Order: sequence, then C-alpha cells, then structure tokens
Amino acid sequence: MNKDAQRLWYSSKKWMTAAFTAFSDGPMTKDMAVHHAGVAAEHLLKAYLAHLHPALIVEGRDFSSLLHATGHGAHASGPRSQAKTIGLVEAYVRVAGILKGGMPVSRQELLPLAEARNGVAHAAFHDEEQVNAVFTTCLRMADSLLPVLPPLGDFWGQYQGLHDKLLDIQVEEARVHLEGKLARARQIFSERYGHFSMQDRALVLAAIANVTSPGYIEHDESAACPACDSQGWLSGETSSSETADTVLMTPFVFECPACDLHLEAGELGMLKKPFPKEIDLEVSPADFYSEYRGAFPVGDEGPYSVFSGGPVPDEEVILDAYRLR
Repeated sequence: MNKDAQRLWYSSKKWMTAAFTAFSDGPMTKDMAVHHAGVAAEHLLKAYLAHLHPALIVEGRDFSSLLHATGHGAHASGPRSQAKTIGLVEAYVRVAGILKGGMPVSRQELLPLAEARNGVAHAAFHDEEQVNAVFTTCLRMADSLLPVLPPLGDFWGQYQGLHDKLLDIQVEEARVHLEGKLARARQIFSERYGHFSMQDRALVLAAIANVTSPGYIEHDESAACPACDSQGWLSGETSSSETADTVLMTPFVFECPACDLHLEAGELGMLKKPFPKEIDLEVSPADFYSEYRGAFPVGDEGPYSVFSGGPVPDEEVILDAYRLR
C-alpha cells in the first residue's frame, strides 16, 4: 500500500474511533458520531482508490491536482496542500463502479450519511431518527472495504463488540422491512389480479412481462418475483469472467411490474431464496459486446480484444469505427 493510501487508512481509523466514542457518550453527542463516521467513511473509500492509484481520488477537472497525484508536482500551479480531491458521494460512486456487487450499500443508503455529515459540519443539524441507520451504513461499507485493502492492523479495536451489536440490530430491522415489502407486494398483486380467472390472469401477466423500469444500470435478466411468482427483472452491470470465456452480470436491483416489488442490492441476498450474486449469461464477451465491434473489419478483434487476447486494431481503425457509430 502506498503512503497516500496508508495515511487515509489510519485517518479513517482515527475518525471511526472518535465516532464510536461520541456514539457511546449518549444522545448529546450523536451529531458528532454521524459527522465523524461520515469522515471515516470518506477516508476509507479514498484509501481504497488511492491504493489502486493516488490519481483516483483527485478532482478530475483540476489539472494541477492531477499533476501532484501522478508524481509531476513540479509542473503544478500550486502546492500539494492545495490539491483538490473528490467528496464522499463521488468516492462511493468510483469504488462501487470498481467493486460492482461487492459494495453492500446502495447510493440511496449512502445519501443520508453524506447529508448527516454535511449537515453537522455546515449547519449543526442532523436527523436524530436517522442516527443508527447512518452509523450502521458506515460500518457495512467499511466491512466491505477492509478485506480488499492490505491489512494495517485492527481497524475496530475496542469497539468491535459495539460494531457487531449495531450490525445485528440493523440486519434484524432490514429483515422486518423486507418482509413488509413482500407482504405489501402480495397485497397489490391480489388487488390487481385476484378477480381474474386463471386464464385471463395468465394473458395479462404475459402482456406486462416484458415491461422493465427504464434507466437502470446496464443489463436486465428475467427472474421470478419472490412475492408473486410473476416474471420480474434483475438489473445490473456486466463483466467478463476471469476464469471462462463468458459474460457475468452482477445484479443490483429487482423490479416486478406485476406487484411493484422493488428490491435493492442488500435485500437480494436476504430473501429466503436469495438471488445469485453473479449470473452467468452464457455468452462470450465477443458476441455480447458485438455492438461495439460491428464497424471493425472482419478478422479484427476490435476494442474488446482484451477478452480473448486477440490483436488490437490500429488507431485509424478505431477512429473509423467511432465515426460509423
């Protein structure tokens, strides 16, 4: 681990210790707890990015900061202390894009953490009812990042027991919330289709089966709804398998057009019959990503040649391909 990543890791640990201390001191210091937890989360996210490369935590539009991050600070317009880095939400977006299904916290869950940290820092305000949820969001995110970072010691220290207890409570609350979602979805399904005959119901469900929610991520795969057994959709992002010549999809969201059930990433694995963490699409990367290869001459592997180890076309071929798209 490079020095930037180490510095951020140790800083995150210090802020997290301070957050636990404030949390343990009672209601009067819960504002400090959520603030410190938010800073700890941001620094740990950045530690992961900086571990890959220090430039990944830099504000991309600030060239001087990029020069410092890439070891060319002598050409920068200002000192390293003035380098601009990304914030908590952008750090999360970058890490989630790299880890894909490895991040248990959704963007919707992250936003209250960012709002609480900023609210305390800038306006001395936070939602007191959100303290436990915000705090455990930070813990869950840290638990997903620590295993993919080189070990630098005991991150949780004397607060390991409190960490475990808070997560146990959060898991139980999440399970209750999930059961409520399933019950509500079953009720909606019954109200909509309970008066239909079996034959008419089948026709209606077949008609709406291909309705997917627009705007979700990259790829959709059909899946049986855990509430009403109708055809729903798992949405996620794809990647090539490192062990086989095939494409995998990591599901992030489930939507059912029949009963309106909506499940986020963390809930997909909490079902009695959980959805898989990865789905093998049983198609080669070359075929799956063919829309990006159609403009290349026969025999050329195109920009996705990394999947098969084939030749990479020259720059002129690439430019021609993009002109034709």
